[in-house]
Amino acid sequence: MAILILIVMGALLGWFASILARTEDAGGIFRNIGLGLLASAIGGLVMNGGALFGTLGWLALGVAALAALVVLAAYNLVFVVKF
Repeated sequence: MAILILIVMGALLGWFASILARTEDAGGIFRNIGLGLLASAIGGLVMNGGALFGTLGWLALGVAALAALVVLAAYNLVFVVKF
């Protein structure tokens, strides 16, 4: 159940980041969703002790959300924002 929650949360954060960055092309939207999903899964699984199918602690959920937000913010600041 933990991996399912991390996947859904990461995908939603990636989708939300594409809305905030005003990404119009489908490639950019899917890239944001993929980055959010990957960062959320890695951060949550590391903090959850690598348990894929067990329960998910609040600390692991918070770290997963923070990891996804940091990766998405860094990616969008470096590659998307035009100065």
